[in-house]
Amino acid sequence: MTEKPRLLFITRKEHFNAAHKLNNPNWSPEKNEEVFGKCANSNYHGHNFDLYVTIKGTPDPETGFVMNLKELKQIIRTHVTEKLDHQNINMDVDFMRGKMASIENLAVEIWAQIEPHLSNCELHCIKLYETPNNYVEYYG
Repeated sequence: MTEKPRLLFITRKEHFNAAHKLNNPNWSPEKNEEVFGKCANSNYHGHNFDLYVTIKGTPDPETGFVMNLKELKQIIRTHVTEKLDHQNINMDVDFMRGKMASIENLAVEIWAQIEPHLSNCELHCIKLYETPNNYVEYYG
């Protein structure tokens, strides 16, 4: 009797610092402040983000890995954290141009940066902490 393949979930944590502001250009400054509060500050504001990337798959019988975590680390750093760390999300990050720089949109765009580079496993979840109290989870 052959052993049933096991589906496992592996998570890699990364960290970056970035600034942004929430601003709808179609609204007045007063409306932006009413909706977004301090997050609409014209001088921007920053966060210390924690990013959790969870992949899922069946371990390779030769390595025991769902994915080599060194490879996952490199994908995340090359396509996400090196583009975001110490940057202005609204102005400096290519994959966020023209998009509202909310944590929700950022999580969706981070998914889009990572997912095409995975093989033999699937992206399961992006969890992005903006503060210790505020985070978003995205499952694609």
